Amino acid sequence: MKHLKRAALVAVSALGLAMAGGATAQETGNSENQLADPPSAFMVDKRRSAWQAEVVETDRGFMIGNPKAEASLIEWISYTCGHCADFAREGEAALDLALLAPGHMSVEVRPVIRNAIDLTVSLLVQCGGAEGFKDRHRMYLLQQDKWLEKARTAPQSQMASWASGSKASRISMAAALDLDDMLANRGASRMDINTCLGDDQAALALVQNGAADREEFAVAATPSFALDGELLSEVHTWGTLYPVIEERFKPQNSSQQR
Repeated sequence: MKHLKRAALVAVSALGLAMAGGATAQETGNSENQLADPPSAFMVDKRRSAWQAEVVETDRGFMIGNPKAEASLIEWISYTCGHCADFAREGEAALDLALLAPGHMSVEVRPVIRNAIDLTVSLLVQCGGAEGFKDRHRMYLLQQDKWLEKARTAPQSQMASWASGSKASRISMAAALDLDDMLANRGASRMDINTCLGDDQAALALVQNGAADREEFAVAATPSFALDGELLSEVHTWGTLYPVIEERFKPQNSSQQR
């Protein structure tokens, strides 16, 4: 596993991406030769387009990338999951550059509702639809340590009232944790924010979609991933996902034109 993880870091660093913790000079020194090796899944594609900017809303989440891509990945995340924040920092930009941009793969992000905070943040992330989804999704994950710490230190009485997941509790929680301010600072109106937070139908749909995914895919942890419709067992980090994707895009397994 250490060898695979190091190979992943080297290949991604060669694409100019910063991984969590940073790549060392030793790791990047021979990256050009490694990417020139035909089995590499992430060779630079000079014909790269901009599929990473294409987002559409699906029945259970939001799909990023080419809808007719050769491979499809489903990413299940919880906004209160620390490992999900780690994956956003370490893997999502790499996927954007290497596979989403040239249209080789699509990624569908589906939220998992584990608690009332997840429900509130998920409503804010989908507020505004497909436009701006990626920015909202990554904003709440990459700043998770700030707003989640406020939740951890909130009075027990306040936490108990939030746990109901009601319309009023969602609005109260968003204000107390500055979740609403984060979205307002990106241009959303206060009226739209409160409308999204107060949408009981949307809240119910999020819970029902999560139940449907547990039934269909047996998703039991976050983050979890399904590649081409099959749940990946024991794959919950960028370090374990990378080798699976690399294998999928080896020349003998892929129709990708290099």
